[in-house]
Amino acid sequence: MGTGKTAVGTRLADMLQMEFTDTDDIIEADSSMSISRIFSEMGEEHFRDLESKAVEKVCKLSNHVISTGGGVVIRERNIENLKSAGMLFCLDATPEAIFQRTSKESHRPLLQVKDPIGKIREMLRTRKPFYDRADHRIDTTQLTIHQVADKIAELFE
Repeated sequence: MGTGKTAVGTRLADMLQMEFTDTDDIIEADSSMSISRIFSEMGEEHFRDLESKAVEKVCKLSNHVISTGGGVVIRERNIENLKSAGMLFCLDATPEAIFQRTSKESHRPLLQVKDPIGKIREMLRTRKPFYDRADHRIDTTQLTIHQVADKIAELFE
């Protein structure tokens, strides 16, 4: 979260003349609930089940740039499905940059805690082995949306 996945994905899809799809949008449309509401009423595990179904759905698409939530990789099946559908990029940023980018947003259920920067550090630490499985990792901390999209386009082509 807060690494620029949606903004970069939208820009990249434009550049490559592809469609853009976000798994969070699919989850919300299929469940008729917001991500925050799913988390609060049904819990993270239920959300992860819906997320896995959304990944299966988007991996059947062609000519798409797909954006996922940062926790999608904690399930091995999701990594395998995403890699089978195309190149897997992980966008990184420092915990401080992520907090700065997300601090004014109330729709981040995992950050609705007493110490959000601590939570970000914890998530990055526990997810690192999964993020390391991406084909490419790009640190977006000091880059613009256009710079990140350009880097991905170069690697893609």
